[in-house]
Amino acid sequence: MRPVLILQHLSSDGPAYLGTWLTRQGVAFDVFDTEAGHAYPEDLVGYGALAILGGEMSANDALPSLRQAEVLFLQALAAGVPTLGHCLGGQLMARALGAPVTAATMPEIGWQPVQVVDSAGAAAWFGPPGERRVFEWHSETFALPAGAELLAGSAACTHQAFALGPHLAMQFHVEADAEKIHQWANDADPQDDVAPRLRTMQGPATMRAGVAEYLAGQQALADRIYTRWLELARNRQSQA
Repeated sequence: MRPVLILQHLSSDGPAYLGTWLTRQGVAFDVFDTEAGHAYPEDLVGYGALAILGGEMSANDALPSLRQAEVLFLQALAAGVPTLGHCLGGQLMARALGAPVTAATMPEIGWQPVQVVDSAGAAAWFGPPGERRVFEWHSETFALPAGAELLAGSAACTHQAFALGPHLAMQFHVEADAEKIHQWANDADPQDDVAPRLRTMQGPATMRAGVAEYLAGQQALADRIYTRWLELARNRQSQA
């Protein structure tokens, strides 16, 4: 299989479990970290799949790297190169498709429940309908683009994930591993453990405790998502 292209916006928000999983599968990947000074490629030539990671900036910020990520996704859309968007990455996909990215009704920080809808499309990516517990950190959300299928939502965030053909945009961080979550917990407000500002915002102790309780389930979900993504990429290459 051709290598995977990974677009990274912040040095502190790397591929984590996605990189671990790709390495286990023996799939090569290139990571371009714009904060480290890496310019994103001009095109997808030579790549079999695309992943766009998260970041603390808004998808609407006037940053050339964000616009280039959208350009690359639109190229992937036109060429049928399967794309995954994690949090900001999913928001950039929605924005490139003409859907607005706006302030969320409630920010989500920490381990939050999402509901997988009962549909064939959702089952293909996420398995049976019902609740999943996933790690989130966002204060903005995407609208559903025209032609996209809603796969998951929640009371706090109506649009948690959508698919459009072989492309999947998520509002949550299935790529987060224990190391990343522990690092991010350092930036959380300890007061949210004892006096939550909102029920959707957790402090560092709750985040760290959730690693033991929820991370294995999230990584099983990530395994399913990443497996389907690469199967779609391999199928496309075999038909080319």
